[in-house]
Amino acid sequence: MKLGKYSIGVGDRFTLQGKAQLSAIMKANKKGLNITPVWNKSNREHNYVGTSPDDTRKEADEAVKALNYEGIYFVDADHINMDTVSKYVETSDFFTLDVASFIGKETSKEHVESFVESCKKYIGQLQIPGIEYPINITKKLLQEIAGKFLVASQQASEIYAYLKKEKGEGYFITEVSMDEVESPQTPVELLFILKMLADKGVPAQTIAPKFTGRFNKGVDYSGDLEQFAKEFEEDILVIDFAVKEFGLPDDLKLSIHSGSDKFSIYPIMSEIIAKHDKGLHVKTAGTTWLEEVIGLAVAGGDGLTIAKKIYKNSYIRREELCAPYADVVDIDPADLPSVEEVNGWSSDKFANTLRHIPDHPDYNPNFRQLIHVAYSVAAQMGDEYTDLLIKHADLIGSFVEENIYERHLKKLFSIWL
Repeated sequence: MKLGKYSIGVGDRFTLQGKAQLSAIMKANKKGLNITPVWNKSNREHNYVGTSPDDTRKEADEAVKALNYEGIYFVDADHINMDTVSKYVETSDFFTLDVASFIGKETSKEHVESFVESCKKYIGQLQIPGIEYPINITKKLLQEIAGKFLVASQQASEIYAYLKKEKGEGYFITEVSMDEVESPQTPVELLFILKMLADKGVPAQTIAPKFTGRFNKGVDYSGDLEQFAKEFEEDILVIDFAVKEFGLPDDLKLSIHSGSDKFSIYPIMSEIIAKHDKGLHVKTAGTTWLEEVIGLAVAGGDGLTIAKKIYKNSYIRREELCAPYADVVDIDPADLPSVEEVNGWSSDKFANTLRHIPDHPDYNPNFRQLIHVAYSVAAQMGDEYTDLLIKHADLIGSFVEENIYERHLKKLFSIWL
């Protein structure tokens, strides 16, 4: 299976916006692009919402049929591990192997030394084509990298071997994810992580490293844009080198787990992938869930009432809701509006505070991050919430489509659209 040069992972907590999401992608493709849609949903999201992998597959298939989409598409078992992978085997054809929690796990001295020995040809000044300066590779550096990432790569190998046995080689896309950690991986670390994966027979087609800066949920990138650009370009060049050097799939590309809406880095990525003629996979995470809440607020009446109810319960349960996302949210409680204040808001005020238009005077990134991690609040409302999504389906769908096309795809592919 081939993923295609450009692909976008669209999350959908409640599996009701598949057609709107696909419509946005098809709109971009009509202008000359060929972006592959990937519907992604993690085990945590399924557990919180009460859905199953079958629901995501059904959503994708129904959207494709309804819109007469004729391209390839995938359903991603997002952030799975050995404990959770089995339930996704039947319905998914894209697997994000999340091995971040194994980074830094202790391995044997023998395994470290064996890896270092396999890398001895690279010791010294290693020149990666396109990178201006040579990289100084020492035995000590290789030992540190091996000690940090060998166990994680072994875990990826075990998950891949299981999937290969259950689904068959070549019948699924393999992504390796190492992004949900505190410390970023450097380009030289990425190089030898890719060697580990190649050595262990993991034919990754996308890899999601951790970059410098904050990738908080639902809001823009926070960090040094020049440093990000440097890392991103060097990672692109490292991957190109690794494909040729280690025999990895020739369509291997970077995956950016954006946490939604990293608008300031989208033009940077667009320029660099155009410069080097490389592909890209981007996951938009919870963007669609936020557009649902915005749509309900704009609908007014019972829609606005439930949007305010979601905020009230989120505000009360803030610490509980944020705990699983501690590394990817930065919320200042002092900048959150009170429940009483929000209860007095109009539809426009609520929507403008939540919608990600950074220069709008009402926009509040703290408010947005809190709602982003609060989808379980809506899930616990059951039909009270989902019935309103159905009632206001056209309005919400228009917001979902506009958000993906105008704010994501246009910025990601600004050179083409």
